[in-house]
Amino acid sequence: MADYSDLIGVSFKNHGRDVKNGLDCYGLVMEVFKRNGVILPEFDAEFDDIKKISSIIHDEQVKPLWRRIDTDHEDIPVPCLMAIRFGVPKPYVNHTGVYIGNGKFIHIRENIGVCIDRVINPAWKKVIEGYYTYEG
Repeated sequence: MADYSDLIGVSFKNHGRDVKNGLDCYGLVMEVFKRNGVILPEFDAEFDDIKKISSIIHDEQVKPLWRRIDTDHEDIPVPCLMAIRFGVPKPYVNHTGVYIGNGKFIHIRENIGVCIDRVINPAWKKVIEGYYTYEG
């Protein structure tokens, strides 16, 4: 597993794309993928625009850029984007994180900053909508 310790605690900033000035959840996804040699396309949405974020994620499912991982039959690759439904009703998705291996994912919370959690934690297990690998 790569070392992301320098990211822990980086503060949340809406539209944040710079580790020094703050990241939003997709900015963190972009940074983690970049560190693994993958440059992701930009998506622009307000962090609290649930419908737009969900629309971006669902629209991308039909394009060849992202492929949903069938976790019943496939191992989750590293890095792998995680779509999360955080405090909103289905089918909306309003948060992203990155699976980084060993049952852990990295993400950012508005009040906490960048942190690492376990996917089997009951608080997260129920709200993870899917895992996606980048194929762009």
